[in-house]
Amino acid sequence: MARPSKYNAEFRSDAVALWRASAGRRTFRDVAADLNVNPETLRTWVRDAEGRTAPGCGPEAEDVQAELARLRAETARLLKAEKGMAARAGDPASGGRLFREGDEVKTRRWDFVSTYAETFGIQRICRVLQVSRSGYYRWIAGAEARQERQAADDALTAEIREIHTEHKGTYGIRRIHAELRGFGHTVNRKRVERLMRVNKIEGRHLRRRRRTTVPDRLAPPAPDLVRRDFSAGQLDEKWCGDITYVQVGGAWLYLACVLDICSRRVIGWSMASHMRAELVIDALKMAVATRDCSVDVIFHADRGSQYTSDAFAQVCDEFGIRRSMGRVGSTYDNALAESFWQGLKRETMHQRLFSTMRRARLEIFQWLTYYNARRRHSVLNYLSPDEFEQQHQRERKLTLAA
Repeated sequence: MARPSKYNAEFRSDAVALWRASAGRRTFRDVAADLNVNPETLRTWVRDAEGRTAPGCGPEAEDVQAELARLRAETARLLKAEKGMAARAGDPASGGRLFREGDEVKTRRWDFVSTYAETFGIQRICRVLQVSRSGYYRWIAGAEARQERQAADDALTAEIREIHTEHKGTYGIRRIHAELRGFGHTVNRKRVERLMRVNKIEGRHLRRRRRTTVPDRLAPPAPDLVRRDFSAGQLDEKWCGDITYVQVGGAWLYLACVLDICSRRVIGWSMASHMRAELVIDALKMAVATRDCSVDVIFHADRGSQYTSDAFAQVCDEFGIRRSMGRVGSTYDNALAESFWQGLKRETMHQRLFSTMRRARLEIFQWLTYYNARRRHSVLNYLSPDEFEQQHQRERKLTLAA
């Protein structure tokens, strides 16, 4: 009997959509690396999907009109904003003061002395400005060193912008600093902070939160086996999960995830247009398949009706998973999952509304694979979850060998 695939149909479909979205800009190897699958496996999935889907059919064709409508609306909005930009741009009034009194001289005082030295003389200008001549001459002597520092700052700023752009504007000071260190740069974090502040480069921040848990008060709860201790010494010691939702036009797309608390890796997820128990069951089954075995692990969640359902309890019993639940209405009892949702929404849904389910699924799937493979995590010493797991497994093998 053939061994069942560890990748469910939902994962394979989203993987094919991610490859198609690259439009030839990325190779099978690049996309497969983010998905943590073999490139030939991805190639097979794409070939099978192309054999099943005739040109002009499928979700791509269905979404064309919706996407065109969204682009037309966005174009109309931008054109309207362009007409009224001058009145609302907040630019300084004509003839207004751009600086506070004294700032014109204090910030560029030595440049001022150099510019008018031949006209008025250095001694006279320094006396009027109440600055020392010795300070001016020290500034002259350090001109070459300043130019070198400025050139180095310009080069570093260019790298910071490249990293910031590559990660879609989501990385802040600490992650950009970690990325630079990962590239071999020996650079102080305060220097990175200064350059980002001066050049107005900043990470993305989430401003709004909303509670989504709907508890079933009649269902018997499981005990809290985690007790807000979101740490684990080994992989597959503790998992946690939760549900969130994404607005898509006038509808909702629901997402359930399972995270390994040790590595913070998303090992299972599922997306659907409903919040039934099947949503969390599919995510849990994917997690078990990812680990390729039945696991003796604690699974922690809130007391939402999906996690307290009989169907979910039966699946946990089938795989030998011990259920754990926090208290009703306490986000801190499942803080790791809440923090994960904040990161996802901050980095994929900031000031935007998805127009189609296909676009929403693709963006979320792409972020989940990026999160596992490349996104640096502060708790993991700024390694990605995949890198942390690889390092953890190498250390464990060395310990066993010793």
